[in-house]
Formats: sequence, structure tokens, C-alpha cells
Amino acid sequence: MSTPATPAPFPAPGAASLSAAGFGLPMVYLVDDEEVVRDALAWLLRSRRLLSEGFASAEAFEALLAARLPAGSPGHSPPDWPTAPSCLLLDVRMPGTSGLALFERLIERQLLGLMPVIFLTGHGDVPTAVSAVKRGAFDFVEKPFADNALVDRVEQALAASVAALQRRRERQGVVQRLAEITEREREVMRLVVDGRPNKLIADELHISVRTVEVHRARVFEKMEVKSAVELARLLREHGSEA
Repeated sequence: MSTPATPAPFPAPGAASLSAAGFGLPMVYLVDDEEVVRDALAWLLRSRRLLSEGFASAEAFEALLAARLPAGSPGHSPPDWPTAPSCLLLDVRMPGTSGLALFERLIERQLLGLMPVIFLTGHGDVPTAVSAVKRGAFDFVEKPFADNALVDRVEQALAASVAALQRRRERQGVVQRLAEITEREREVMRLVVDGRPNKLIADELHISVRTVEVHRARVFEKMEVKSAVELARLLREHGSEA
């Protein structure tokens, strides 16, 4: 196995704790044109109680993506799939669409955080794999690989997926709460986030200070915050606008 290209920021927690956050059982997707490699990986993952699903080509995996994700150009929001911790073991060189081409399409679909990619490489592919890590791949592993070290890295990738799923859940919660804000409350919220005192907000919106106080309180209640600073941080961290 290769030396990890970057330090592992996540522990290897095991399958049980990976599903403890309420996202379902983790899944490892195997994309390799060699059946013997897919079978060996599936057996290895089962020995650590990890589920896997194998694909003989990048095209076969893309068919799964087409079935799970809506058609059209990806937007700025994270996709709704996967819903469980996931990672992808991806061969670099395959007939037809290469692993690198599939990797680029995963980038376009904003899937790398939700589904970290570990490349499986031959010795000659190492420079290419290192370049992919710089583009956002989780790691690369040289064939033949060390079994335990590989699965440890897979579990670390799944832990990273859990963190990304949690961030997506939090962002979706913020979006849902924002949808409950009325137009007038949104106007007040925007000025509160800008740091305006109630008196200036009242003057700008031509309403009373008491009305501003009522709207401000409702905004804090709906957004589940206790201060303007907390509100501004919440909106900033989740890429939402007041």
C-alpha cells in the first residue's frame, strides 16, 4: 500500500459507529474491470462487516448515478444522494471510460465530500493518482495492497462521508428554517445581520422600534439562534443569504 498522500484526519471507527448518526449502513462502491479484484475486495470488506457493491466499468457506475441523481446540470447545493456513509474504490485504468474521467464527473456532481474516492493504482499510475489527490481524491493505494491498511483507510473515508452528510443535513435544516421566514422578517434579518441597531432598522423600514423587536425575536426563534452574531455565523457557514 502507498504511504497516505495526506494525514488521516478521521479515526477508523468501524461499521457500527459509522451508522450511529442515523444515516444508515455504510456502503463501499467498487469500480474495477477485474472480477477477481472486485471479489477479493468484497470479501475483505465483509471481514470487517462493511457492505459493498461492485461495478465492472465506470459506465456501469455512471448508470447508478443516473438512476439516483436527477438529470441536468448540478447546482450549488450538495446532491441528495448518497443518504448513507459511502466511499468509492476506483481503478485508475479501465477499458472504456477511465477512472480519472469518472472522477472528474464526480467532481462536477459535487460528490467527493459525500463519497470520498480512493484510487487503486498500478505502480506506473502513482504520479497520476497523486495529481488526483490534489484535485480532491481521498487517497490512492498501490496494487497489490495491504489488506488491513486498505480497510483502515476505507473506514477513515467513510468517517469523512459521515461528516459531509452531517453538514448537508445541517444546511438543509437552515434552508427549511429560512423558508418559514416572512418577507418582512427577512428584511429585518438582513439588517440585523449587517449589524444595524433596532432604531436604524425601524427608520429604514419605516416601522416602529417595537415592531422591529417583534420581528427580530421571531427571526431568532425560527432560526434557532440567540444573537445576531450566531445568526450571521449560521448563514455564513451554510452558504445561505439573509
